[in-house]
Amino acid sequence: MNCGEPHDTDCSEVLSEVWLFLDQECDTGRRAALQTHLDECHPCLEQFGLEEHLKALLARKCGGDYAPADLKARIRATIVEIRTED
Repeated sequence: MNCGEPHDTDCSEVLSEVWLFLDQECDTGRRAALQTHLDECHPCLEQFGLEEHLKALLARKCGGDYAPADLKARIRATIVEIRTED
């Protein structure tokens, strides 16, 4: 996705990292860059809002269970692999 407006961080990057942002799993510099983009970009902010509501719904319905660390690591590695293929 791209809103057509110039941003320091591309919309597709922001949306691919929105779960890391929501889970506070990115470093402070990256978090600030993502927040700045969300503050500037209405389409991404709308998508972020949907993701945020989905995360809250999942937390309520799944009892707050946490994924094992090795599962998180495998998912992150897969995401990195997919992003580098583009």
